Amino acid sequence: MNKHFALQYEDLASSGDWRTTPARLNNRFLAISGDSHVVEPPEAYSRYMDPKYRDIAPRIIKNPNPEIKNELYWAEGITPFAFHTSSAAGLKPHEIDMEHGGFASMHLAGWDSKHRIEAQDRDGILAEVLYPTIGMLLCSIPDGAYRQACFRAYNQWMRDYCAENPVRLAGIGQSAAWTPEETIADLHQIKELGLKGAMLPGSADGGLDYDSPEYDKVWDCAVELGLPICFHILTGRGPLSLTTAPPRGGKLAAFTSIVRELQDIAGLFVFGRVFERHPDLRVVLVESDAGWAPHFCNRMDHAYKRHRFWMKTGEMEKLPSDYFLENIYLTFQDDWVALKNADVLNPQRLLWANDYPHSDSTWPWSHELLAHHTKHLTDQEIDWILRENAKDLFRLDVDTSVAKA
Repeated sequence: MNKHFALQYEDLASSGDWRTTPARLNNRFLAISGDSHVVEPPEAYSRYMDPKYRDIAPRIIKNPNPEIKNELYWAEGITPFAFHTSSAAGLKPHEIDMEHGGFASMHLAGWDSKHRIEAQDRDGILAEVLYPTIGMLLCSIPDGAYRQACFRAYNQWMRDYCAENPVRLAGIGQSAAWTPEETIADLHQIKELGLKGAMLPGSADGGLDYDSPEYDKVWDCAVELGLPICFHILTGRGPLSLTTAPPRGGKLAAFTSIVRELQDIAGLFVFGRVFERHPDLRVVLVESDAGWAPHFCNRMDHAYKRHRFWMKTGEMEKLPSDYFLENIYLTFQDDWVALKNADVLNPQRLLWANDYPHSDSTWPWSHELLAHHTKHLTDQEIDWILRENAKDLFRLDVDTSVAKA
């Protein structure tokens, strides 16, 4: 093990087979996952799709290349994409494969909620905040009306999925951010369906950005409805660089750069004065880790203090880092660096996650990792990061007292 870093998930994943290794759970680390996923079956979009778009609802197709034995997800207007790493939890690193297998070979709990509680119990999870998988990549659909139809159908399917156990399954709805007015309509649908937050694409439509005054009414609506606004990695409009042509430096270089898109979101909401105008707005940056945040906050403060005059950006009521640390929540899995620096972050804005059933998931060895990564934290910090922050932010009814032992 690298002497500079703590135990990592792949160290555990390489050491044994979860199918034959019993769970080693510790009540102290029973957790709410602030970022887990469903892997949508085709009916997640077709079942409730606006009839106008039902013939082009997202669906699974065979790979047209006969040499690659996998399935692809298809939607109108974007390149079909492989999705098999979305169900790679528990696999050893060398077993992860994008070129073989199909939907039927995936974790059942990803798409059938009747199996979800069993998967939670295997990893010592009290509840999960659930995001889409396919829906992340559908954010790149260029047609806003079609994209909205997909997400509104998905939201209804997600309601059905969570109905199996509404206490332990907390769904996040999607909005297409087609126009500010339609985004408000999406927020109302999400609230009426009983979902716990709204996930927006990394970019809005119509030549607007999220710091535009036209979006102020959206943020007012989110605050009024009590819905956190969530931005997940891989929801921008750019090319799917991990599944298409190799990017600069190769695919591993692209993987390490994924967090940048959510850093851009943070800068937009801070320096675009969104939090200044909407101090009660809560934004969640999902699956971009948190170890980078102390330096990012320091860099924002430096830019403001040193360069605001010649850049003519005007005065802010508080330092940029103050807005970041109050209004932004961060989810992470095995980000030991974030936990090591919790004292220079806001431990009441950190959300641990297991990312089940994706390839970055810590399932089913989350407790072993947490035992190593939280040794230096206080009991109060562990309570906040593993359970209470998510419970309070998403207004969950789950009983966390069982983890007080």
